[in-house]
Amino acid sequence: MTEIRDVPEADARDMVDFAGMVFHISIDEGDSDRNGWPLTRAERIGAYDGDARVGQLAAMPMGLAVPGAVLDCSAITFVGVLPTHRRRGILTSMMDRMDADAIAAGRPVAALWASQGAIYGRYGFGQATWAIDLEVDTSRPLEFRTTPDDRPLRLVDAASAPEVLDPIHRRSLRPGGLVRDPDWWARAILRPVDRDSPGYTAPRIVVHPAGYAVYRVREGTVRVVDLVADTPQVEAALWGFLASIDLTSRVEALGRPVDDLLPHMVADPDRVTVKKEFGALWLRLIDVPAALHARSWATEDAFVLEVEDSRIPANAGRWLLKTGAAPVCEPTSEAPDLSFSAADLAAVYLGGQSPVTLARIGAVAEHTAGAAARLAAALAVPLAPYINDDF
Repeated sequence: MTEIRDVPEADARDMVDFAGMVFHISIDEGDSDRNGWPLTRAERIGAYDGDARVGQLAAMPMGLAVPGAVLDCSAITFVGVLPTHRRRGILTSMMDRMDADAIAAGRPVAALWASQGAIYGRYGFGQATWAIDLEVDTSRPLEFRTTPDDRPLRLVDAASAPEVLDPIHRRSLRPGGLVRDPDWWARAILRPVDRDSPGYTAPRIVVHPAGYAVYRVREGTVRVVDLVADTPQVEAALWGFLASIDLTSRVEALGRPVDDLLPHMVADPDRVTVKKEFGALWLRLIDVPAALHARSWATEDAFVLEVEDSRIPANAGRWLLKTGAAPVCEPTSEAPDLSFSAADLAAVYLGGQSPVTLARIGAVAEHTAGAAARLAAALAVPLAPYINDDF
């Protein structure tokens, strides 16, 4: 009989080795992730067969930006089950425990990056954000249609960077982004060695009065780690700096927003290539009425939403949602305008996926003509949801 219980902090480092086995990753002794620093800040859930841990899940309490607010979130990571113990309901038991812990802690949402997207829909997670990888030819000067903001740039060292960068990052946070604390800045964004960028330099940080870029360099390639700007003009200035770094001929920027301005602001669009688009953050509404009440809405309207949620029964049922400046979400017995699974409601919540699309494919039932389009208008956000924190 498998038992679900807390994993002691003393075993946090062993959880890294466990993840290496499950995901077929070689963990080097010199890797800064080797000590499992995210796990020391997490609620650690283990599945035990006797004294042996055969499954694990970690949930980091974080702040997640949603339209108009920041909500307490369980950021889920280091999930896995040993191959000898799969298909025994172990992951389901750990997810049930995570849900219960999040409810007890008053966290309305949970989020994760999915190694296999097919797994998490049945646990109420929906794909909520997407991202693109960009490659820029910088073998000759890059010209812009947008006039760069010519205020001076300066380089800062990694030790002092969080204090400088964090205010800029917070005011530019899009729905789907995480609030970073000093430890997250130091260990996740500015760590000296990044196992995902072998051979690259330590992070270098260039700061504009209204923006910044974190980047690494290797053999003629500039890799952008993080780039944030208050205005398109500042963004052009930062990209112009990165494109002009001596002894380099290429910039690659992995995991940029799907509505990134760079492909549009360069004078020669052939110089910027979108190499890939991919799904990023998966979201779970732990407390449906709290989450719907907390976010801002683009239009004033009213809907009856029918929600199917077999894993968190308190979410299931019909909810009268009134959007606008003073939103309301309360139980109702009225006939539904739209019917959602928990996963599909989470998918549209940040504004990155449209209920119209889900209704067209039959995933969402539209009982009132035009209700999906009206809800899409209420959910609309000016910028695409985006996260640049991998956990």
